Amino acid sequence: MTNLNTEASPIYYARIAGFGLLLMAVLAMFSNFSVLNGLIIPDDAATTANNIITNELLFRSGIVSFVIVLMLDVLITWALYVLLKPVNKNLAMLAALFRLVYTAIFGVALYHFLNVLQLLSGAEYLKVFTTEQLHAQVMLLINAFNNGWLIGLVFFGFHLLVVGYLIIKSGGYIPKLIGIFLILSAAGYLIDSFAHFLLPNYDDYKTIFLLIVAIPGVIGELSLAFWLLIKGVKVQ
Repeated sequence: MTNLNTEASPIYYARIAGFGLLLMAVLAMFSNFSVLNGLIIPDDAATTANNIITNELLFRSGIVSFVIVLMLDVLITWALYVLLKPVNKNLAMLAALFRLVYTAIFGVALYHFLNVLQLLSGAEYLKVFTTEQLHAQVMLLINAFNNGWLIGLVFFGFHLLVVGYLIIKSGGYIPKLIGIFLILSAAGYLIDSFAHFLLPNYDDYKTIFLLIVAIPGVIGELSLAFWLLIKGVKVQ
């Protein structure tokens, strides 16, 4: 009987990570642009509540999309750990822990969206709150989601920082340039999150901080995804 080698090659894990990162990007864009930016009006609680009520299926689809993103986060964490473990096992584990903490915080934050649906679909709440109070509660839950996500992104930023460092130190295992962009992306996430916490007039600089996050983030994370999916790691 022939003995089969069940040890998967690095290419296998690279394909998993690359596919997961690309699928996650598509789902996150759908949830962000269709749900968060499309339905939620930050300074208008009544319009936001009415948007969610009239587009309930879209709002629920956004929640499902985010749940799939959470599952992909766990899968990508595992694949990246296996790929980066040969560079430095302890740091690869640290990067994985940072991402898992981020995923857990984001999952808890997402729970607030389910409470939004419960508030808006439950007729019994109209007996307890006025319409204005109900809408205010909805915005409070949405803000709680945003605040939780911001805290989670701090851990995600440190995850990218460690991953970028490991890629730079890998000696060509993965291109060093990708690692540099990931470190810049990590800096963008951390700067933006702490700016939210520290600046009472954050909205005055919102566009600047968005560019600081978006430009290196898109380049770094998508370049890693495409490279892993198409090229894979260089096996020494």
